[in-house]
Amino acid sequence: MTDTLRLTTADGMDISLEVAGVGSRSYAFIVDWHIRVLLVLVWLGAMLLTFDPYKLEGLFERLDLVASWKIYFILVPPLLAYFLYHPVLEILMRGRTPGKRLAGVRIVTTDGRTPGIGALLVRNLLRIVDCLPSFYLVGLVVAMTTARHVRIGDLAAGTMLVHESGVSSKSLQTATRLALSRSLSPTDQALLLDLLERWSSLRRQARIDLGSRFLVKIGEAMPEAPTPATLDQALFEQLSAFADGTPGRR
Repeated sequence: MTDTLRLTTADGMDISLEVAGVGSRSYAFIVDWHIRVLLVLVWLGAMLLTFDPYKLEGLFERLDLVASWKIYFILVPPLLAYFLYHPVLEILMRGRTPGKRLAGVRIVTTDGRTPGIGALLVRNLLRIVDCLPSFYLVGLVVAMTTARHVRIGDLAAGTMLVHESGVSSKSLQTATRLALSRSLSPTDQALLLDLLERWSSLRRQARIDLGSRFLVKIGEAMPEAPTPATLDQALFEQLSAFADGTPGRR
């Protein structure tokens, strides 16, 4: 059974991401579960301080669900927060939740990319199946028996959990785009990826020199800028455009 996701960049460099096992998955879920429960308890506690608990008790005893807006105001927000916690945060945090971040894991597609909104929604919708019959039994059994420790939601969405590493998700996506690009040779792709990765750690003049040499090498015109600071920014934007697959006009 494989426990590593292997990716190959444009220059043939292999990147390995350790697949998260059942233990890491469970730890992340438990942390997120406690956060959700805490949010619900805080909301309900705030509502008890806001409304008269004796009057609320009378509403629930009569089951006057239609006549009282208070019941909806008290119950609907925590229910939405509880059930939307995972999909909303995974979309906003690009495959992570507070629990996943604490566990050092994140969601990626099977080719190492950050999953899109559609995949994350499918993954979370099928939690209904994974949690059957109770305590996530179906999801746990599937995760224990599949090669990459994925549950049914992951199988349907084409996603998996991997441990965070020194390689950022942005770098992985950039490497994937460059690998699919036909506008640059593999050597130039590798040079561009390395330059962008080290950009912030270099001195401004060094960045300008290296960026200018790269543009000359691939036959691109230098951007026009009146000052070193604006030239530095213009070079970075132009090089980033190549990495994103949207180079400017020659």
